[in-house]
Amino acid sequence: MNIVYQHLRQITESEFVDLLKRSTLAERRPIDNPNCVRAMLRHSNLLCTAWDDGKLVGVARSVTDFEYCCYLSDLAVDKEYQRIGIGKGLIRLTQSRLGEKAKIILLAAPDAEGYYGHIGFEAHRSAWILNPNSALK
Repeated sequence: MNIVYQHLRQITESEFVDLLKRSTLAERRPIDNPNCVRAMLRHSNLLCTAWDDGKLVGVARSVTDFEYCCYLSDLAVDKEYQRIGIGKGLIRLTQSRLGEKAKIILLAAPDAEGYYGHIGFEAHRSAWILNPNSALK
């Protein structure tokens, strides 16, 4: 196995959805909505990928200003490739593309909550979500 990391290589919608299905993220992403998947890829401005001999095995998809903060919205690694450092490799590549003061911010998937603290992230106690059908009061 020879994992190659890239930050300039684009991926197709079908490659992205296929990887989400092979990771644990498909159940929490709109994989059956092609317009949404297309927008997710088109409007993210930092996409780091991991490849094993031409096969996409990991993605870190972010929205960032590159200097202050980077919202890591998807970190997906094929289940067959988990626990060998690919997630950390993708985060390191993401960090390397950011300015020296930029923070990486993410919301952990329920199954991954313990992972991020273990690799050096600090928990933040005040994350808030406004759902699409919720009105401000």
